[in-house]
Amino acid sequence: MNKLYIGNVSEQASALDLESIFEQWKIPFSAPFLVKSGYAFVDCPDEKVAMRAIDTLSGKVELHGKVLEVEHSVPKRQRSCKLQIRNIPPHMQWEVLDGLLAQYGTVESCEQVNTDTETAVVNVRYGAKDQAREALDKLNGFLMENYALKVSYIPDETAAVDAPAVGGRRGFNPRGPPRQGSPNLGARPKLQSDVPLRMLVPTQFVGAIIGKEGATIRNITKQTHSKIDIHRKENAGAAEKPITVHSTPEGCSSACRNIMEIMQKEAIDTKMCVDTQTLTEEIPLKILAHNNFVGRLIGKEGRNLKKIEQDTDTKITISPLQDLTLYNPERTITVKGTIEACAKAEEEIMKKIRESYENDVAAMHLQSNLIPGLNLNALGIFPGAASGGMSPSVVSGPPAGAQAGYQSFGQPQVESETVHLFIPALAVGAIIGKQGQHIKQLSRFAGASIKIAPADGIDTKQRMVIITGPPEAQFKAQGRIFGKLKEENFFGPKEEVKLEAHIKVPSFAAGRVIGKGGKTVNELQNLTSAEVVVPRDQTPDENDQVVVKITGHFYASQLAQRKIQEIISQVRRQQQPKASAAGPPVARRK
Repeated sequence: MNKLYIGNVSEQASALDLESIFEQWKIPFSAPFLVKSGYAFVDCPDEKVAMRAIDTLSGKVELHGKVLEVEHSVPKRQRSCKLQIRNIPPHMQWEVLDGLLAQYGTVESCEQVNTDTETAVVNVRYGAKDQAREALDKLNGFLMENYALKVSYIPDETAAVDAPAVGGRRGFNPRGPPRQGSPNLGARPKLQSDVPLRMLVPTQFVGAIIGKEGATIRNITKQTHSKIDIHRKENAGAAEKPITVHSTPEGCSSACRNIMEIMQKEAIDTKMCVDTQTLTEEIPLKILAHNNFVGRLIGKEGRNLKKIEQDTDTKITISPLQDLTLYNPERTITVKGTIEACAKAEEEIMKKIRESYENDVAAMHLQSNLIPGLNLNALGIFPGAASGGMSPSVVSGPPAGAQAGYQSFGQPQVESETVHLFIPALAVGAIIGKQGQHIKQLSRFAGASIKIAPADGIDTKQRMVIITGPPEAQFKAQGRIFGKLKEENFFGPKEEVKLEAHIKVPSFAAGRVIGKGGKTVNELQNLTSAEVVVPRDQTPDENDQVVVKITGHFYASQLAQRKIQEIISQVRRQQQPKASAAGPPVARRK
């Protein structure tokens, strides 16, 4: 695919004009330009150069007042089922792209193309010609995270010689061996890791990492195929600055090693250290990781962390939980050892963190489309979903200064909910934390009120945690409590954390939750995998409410809670017209 079509060419344009543009942008070509009326063709030395020409020139460069359109030259007979999609956001999760492509038909293959651009490129093959045509029409120019997708046909060599098989061509294999770094057909390609590497570096080394006029950082970026952000303006006056590296896991590790080597060289050049052995002690590798993943990195009784230390000959420490704030959900993982040892430890640490992230995202995607009334993107539980990375500058939950039940601009008031969550009595200390620090941090992080009710008696085996806040706050607070119980080993390594939660519903809505002959409650249980019980013969409380009991793992419980709240909302909406028909309310005396 090294032949290019150049469209929107001015009638005044000549082959020399086009040659000068390609030369100006340092894009080689291997044959003379063939200029027609309003368009032109040219051959590039290889596919990579052709891709660079498209990314550099198409829609960006003018010639005689007209903006050139550059794309692969595809004969009409080969415009069939194969498309190339460019300018894909670099941090996009594959589940999102898969879902988008699947809207237009059966995706038989999706392969990443290696490019030097920050954004990603994939070649997609649809099962039928009309599916590819619709995808091209709908996706070309489609905005994703402020990136406009660019979609064009690429040659489908099979189209001219093979009649289309009924139901599409399964098992199609591209000609030649797979491109290095690209997955084999059918495997899910990786644009880059959804979890970037975040490091803390001493402020005095930032200048050396950037280099004169940015030369050093550009060189690292080019060598490692990474996008590197140095957050110089964060924490003005701080002794350390965060650096975010977006790339494949291998690219992140390579960039990390380069940065450590630059810091060591700078330290020697400035005579900060007497010898290399002292140097490694003074400039440790510091990795920032979201707190949600740290428990699984440490492992039961610290086994995972100890193994990494032993395998890499390093010493690893993690900042205390008390350092977390609503504005900074990250903890600092400090690795001490030689550069080689630290580099190996980084690979193992980030491997564990990425595994945790992928497991959480997989579980979240299984349930997220089923959970009504919950703004999952605002949760911040899974970094990357909200922030496109793990930047602590992104604040999840209610806006600053807002209380539980906050109101977003242009959105209806979100009602606060109260949930009673029952935890093992022995776990109360872990949830409260030393001098109440953990429960305070959790409350601020979730944007919810969290209280632990007094024990019913001396021998009580469970304690009630009272959580009050909007749906997003409930999700975050309950999720962290489930996670904490697992981290603190109140459940076995292969045992799923299942807790009982109580929510109160208006007595007039209890029948709707149960349904005729128990139909609704049975459907709820089948859908959510949670046990849902509405105890019979309950006496409504002073607010005319009764209890619904929900038992299950975190996502099952959340889904059941949201579904029940949806039922309550439906009942209330149906009640409103009846209240209006009864006439205006009678004024009460104060």
